[in-house]
Amino acid sequence: MWRILQQDAPSDYVLATGVTTSVRNFVHKAFGELGITIEFKGEGRDEVGIVTACTNDEFQIEKGTEVLVIDPRYFRPTEVELLIGDATRAHEKLGWTPKSDLDALVEDMMKSEIALMKKEKYLKEGGHKILNRFE
Repeated sequence: MWRILQQDAPSDYVLATGVTTSVRNFVHKAFGELGITIEFKGEGRDEVGIVTACTNDEFQIEKGTEVLVIDPRYFRPTEVELLIGDATRAHEKLGWTPKSDLDALVEDMMKSEIALMKKEKYLKEGGHKILNRFE
């Protein structure tokens, strides 16, 4: 980001690994960080994710619990066949190269979410009002 701000002329830069993955794979990795295995059942709008195993003592979720549903509000108006970031300009003009891969990104994201969840739980148990940031 600092290098982008140091440029003489403003420009757009894509910062990306150049590797693509499916939403399904991303979901498997995110739940996997919690020691939770899920299986997808159904199709299209009726598809759900169900817990098939949970090996994390801190986050026990009963086998068979539905933890993921499809929300049509997040559908794109026009589906794109392939989404992949091209960081060529960032590499050529800034010397930028990615230092994290998908697994490291998912791990960082989940650690952050867990820390936030624990903080919100602590505040709620202390009698503070917590806003539902997921609505």
